[in-house]
Amino acid sequence: MTVIRRDPRTEWIARNRLHPLHAAMQIRGETSWMGPNGVVRKDPHAVGFIGPNGIKRIDRSGAQQGGSGRSATAKDVVLLPLHRIEHPSFYIVAVPDMPGGRLSSHDRDLLGLARKLAGEQGAVLAIIFGDHKESALDTAGVDRLLHLEGAEYEGYAPEQRLQALVAVDRQLAPRHWLLPDSRSGGAELGRRLAAKLGERPATRVWQVDETHCTGRAGAGLKDLQRPLPKLVLAAAECAEPVADTRHEVLPMSLQDAVARSLPRLENLGPVAVDPALIPMAESEFILAGGNGVKDWDLFHRAAEVLGATKGASRVAVDDGFMPRHCQVGATGTWVTARVYLAVGISGAVQHLQGIGACDKVVAVNMDPGCDMIKRADLSVIGDSAAILKALMERVAEWRQGGQRDAA
Repeated sequence: MTVIRRDPRTEWIARNRLHPLHAAMQIRGETSWMGPNGVVRKDPHAVGFIGPNGIKRIDRSGAQQGGSGRSATAKDVVLLPLHRIEHPSFYIVAVPDMPGGRLSSHDRDLLGLARKLAGEQGAVLAIIFGDHKESALDTAGVDRLLHLEGAEYEGYAPEQRLQALVAVDRQLAPRHWLLPDSRSGGAELGRRLAAKLGERPATRVWQVDETHCTGRAGAGLKDLQRPLPKLVLAAAECAEPVADTRHEVLPMSLQDAVARSLPRLENLGPVAVDPALIPMAESEFILAGGNGVKDWDLFHRAAEVLGATKGASRVAVDDGFMPRHCQVGATGTWVTARVYLAVGISGAVQHLQGIGACDKVVAVNMDPGCDMIKRADLSVIGDSAAILKALMERVAEWRQGGQRDAA
């Protein structure tokens, strides 16, 4: 038996773009590592790395990621091959959470798992409820799309959505159902579907092969292996997201009308919650301040106007501007916000580790060469006070415009 030994230090350098040896590893094509759930991860910012399908990818981040010092031009872009299945032998149905109408990292892992199970003969069918803003379904591994619109599917509507999923099961008889085992709705909807279909689902699954799956058990301390069932509730990092192929996303529709019954649950709409009462580890929008913030009263007003949970760097906490429980980073709180707005934070290694799981990072800083600017998905170079004031004005205008439209 061959035992593969892992080098923790090499994997840490591959994950840390700020390490002095990271650029050398990029050149050698060694920027990959194994995630906590056993999935091999690749650095998407690496220069010219080779994907799993043999397609050469490019670094679109330019000099900020330690690349060649220029951004990619149109002629550098490699057109991904189109994966088309006209007559699939079977279907793998995935129901992503789509928080905010967009695919989350968990959703992309789920679709990657669906693509793995579909192989060359099957097709991945994604079912999306309500409005969505996602335009990259073709590069996420989706072959067919069933978009169910209507007021009955908006908000919290598990009973109505369950009836639609049962109708899909009758029509297509899919080989497998895949839902995210998450707090965003997938865990509840998946368990409801399992009870309705009379299936025993596999939960917290992080590894799947053709015949078996492995899920977390015992408070996450043990692995439970079992034969692969029809319904799988997958954990994050259950598979590698699709990255090197495009897929022909063909629309589908239900042949039979969905059975309607009087719901026992009534959706009363979202309830306003004070962002200050939301723990940072659970917040989806965080406004964090650092040493570059000079007007803290303005910072607190901006957090209220934007509806964001307040966070801070270690320097701001040590200086007494923010309480200790607001500290973000490896020595504070690890956050998983969908949007992390960092104002005046240079980006120490411990802080960047704490925000590693955030979907989108926006940085406001005077120093264009600081590490937070390099980490951010969107950077704004300028005075933090002026930028926060302008942002508050735009938000006020947008809210007034919405009120006028409603009237």
